[in-house]
Amino acid sequence: MLHKSPEIGHSSHVVTLDVRPQLLDALSALRDRVAAARFPLPLPGAPRARANRDELLAQLDDYLVPRLRQPEAPLLAVVGGSTGAGKSTLVNSLVGRRVSEAGVLRPTTRTPVLVCHPEDHHWFSGMRVLPDLTRVWVPQQENTDDLLLPGEEGRRVLRVETAETLPPGLALLDAPDIDSLVADNRVLAAELICAADIWVMVTTAARYADAVPWHLLRTAKEYDATLVTVLDRVPHQVVGEVSRQYAALLTKAGLGDVPRFTVPELPESAWGGGLLPATAVAPLRTWLVHHAQDHTARHQAMARTAHGVLDSLKSRMPELAGAAAAQYAAALRLTSAVDGAYDSEYTRVRGRLQNGAVLAGDALKRWRAFPLDCTARELLDALAESLAALLLCAVTAADERFEDAWRLEPAAATRALVDRDASAQTAEHRIGMAVRRWRRELEEYAEEEVRHLERGAGSDPEVVAALVATALLGGRRARSAGEGLADRLGAHGALRLRDRAGRLLTEYVDRVMNNERERRLAPLDELDVHAEPQAELIAALSVLQKER
Repeated sequence: MLHKSPEIGHSSHVVTLDVRPQLLDALSALRDRVAAARFPLPLPGAPRARANRDELLAQLDDYLVPRLRQPEAPLLAVVGGSTGAGKSTLVNSLVGRRVSEAGVLRPTTRTPVLVCHPEDHHWFSGMRVLPDLTRVWVPQQENTDDLLLPGEEGRRVLRVETAETLPPGLALLDAPDIDSLVADNRVLAAELICAADIWVMVTTAARYADAVPWHLLRTAKEYDATLVTVLDRVPHQVVGEVSRQYAALLTKAGLGDVPRFTVPELPESAWGGGLLPATAVAPLRTWLVHHAQDHTARHQAMARTAHGVLDSLKSRMPELAGAAAAQYAAALRLTSAVDGAYDSEYTRVRGRLQNGAVLAGDALKRWRAFPLDCTARELLDALAESLAALLLCAVTAADERFEDAWRLEPAAATRALVDRDASAQTAEHRIGMAVRRWRRELEEYAEEEVRHLERGAGSDPEVVAALVATALLGGRRARSAGEGLADRLGAHGALRLRDRAGRLLTEYVDRVMNNERERRLAPLDELDVHAEPQAELIAALSVLQKER
């Protein structure tokens, strides 16, 4: 259970950490629901939802769950900030030797470096925090000029170093620049900050009003994290004025009670090559060591940050659930548009078949010339071609109809869901294949009926097939085809063949329309957007709130 009570000063409340197994179980279940949430449709809010999910997962996996499971683990202070703020020099100076690469070439901090006391190494060598980063451990060595190890480039690596000069119970992590030109560095920096017990935000006298550090400060305030700010590289002559202006900005942002430390501009910080004098970082070091070694201060720092993340779930989980609901609603509209278009065209096709629409154009000419100037095979060819054209026309009309509806949807902004040219071309091929298979089966049915006749009747199976196809597809205009069929097969044989052939035609028409519909829905189905995530996210939050 986490408890709050009023307190004066920066924390504004005392938070105690007394974690029960049920709370951890509820938190793990919530974490799994967040990880399972997907926002694949390109809705306006989808990028934000994906970013929120990833950030929340980072905080749960890298900080909250491991911290609640092992509250005795060392306090982790992540040093973050914008390019050129002097983070690496600050970390090196707090440790008392070079452990993190610093310099004038930006961005210099490519591989994050975590420094802890040798006794604490086991806490960070495993996957307890930041499980997605490969661990690299460099034993202390005299020559640290080449701090980027072979093979580190291109991998997500966390370099773990130990230093006797840091007290047990405190670890420092030098994060990449939050505004790095390298996108992966920016993402990694945000993840690392999410793993912190204490956020140490570093900015400079020249850049303290920039948007980047203020975005970080506002985020820390939103999550009620334990926060420290460092105003670095402040020229002696303006230290008072810059400090006052920075303090005023913090107060205006509701961060007036955040501990502030000022580091003067010194020759050692100009090129990022050396260490600052111990006196320059002594107040910050004293504050960090106190929070690592004083039981009450340490407990308060951890519990405040943990409580802040837990409190933030009240707004973040419903926001994720809302985005999941929007995904499902859009998927439902897109699916309904396809279903509506294909249902409508299917009804139309059935009506046209009943009206004899296939017996038109070349097929009608062939029928009128049959049998004197047209063979049974030529008539079947023409009927099959006309049937294929009717089905292709229906599929094309259905596609145009649902695509018009999809264009009104922001979710249809991606062309991955539909590719008209390729779809039309392959639909023609697939429908042609289906009609040829229908014709072969129809001819087999005709052969079976002819075999049932007595020896003297001698009918040509191909003529029988042509007549039954004409009778089925020609409507009123093909009445004489039915009569011709009865003459050759007898009334019972003709009726039996017509019934079987009619069921076969219905089966193939249904199959063609359904297969084409399913092909249009397949890209949506592959996105696997369901109604459940919305309810599951809210339910997981509800269970967690009860356990708290």
